[in-house]
Amino acid sequence: MCRSIKRLRQPAGIDPTPDEIEQAARQFVRKISGIQHPSSRTEEPFQKAIDEISIIAAQLLHDLPPLQRPRTS
Repeated sequence: MCRSIKRLRQPAGIDPTPDEIEQAARQFVRKISGIQHPSSRTEEPFQKAIDEISIIAAQLLHDLPPLQRPRTS
C-alpha cells in the first residue's frame, strides 16, 4: 500500500482509460480506509466509494485543461 497513485492528467490526446481511473480510485480508497482486501462485510461500501470517486475523478480530468507538455520522469 506504499505505492503512489499514478498521475492521470497528461498532454492533450492522452486520456486515461476508465480502468486507469478505477485503479487509482481503488488505491485511494485502500489508502484512506486502511483496507487492502475488503471482507464480505466491507465490500459494498468499499466498492461504492471506488465507483463514486471514479466518476468524480473522470469529471475532474475532463474539466481540467490538458498539460502543455509531456511529463518528464
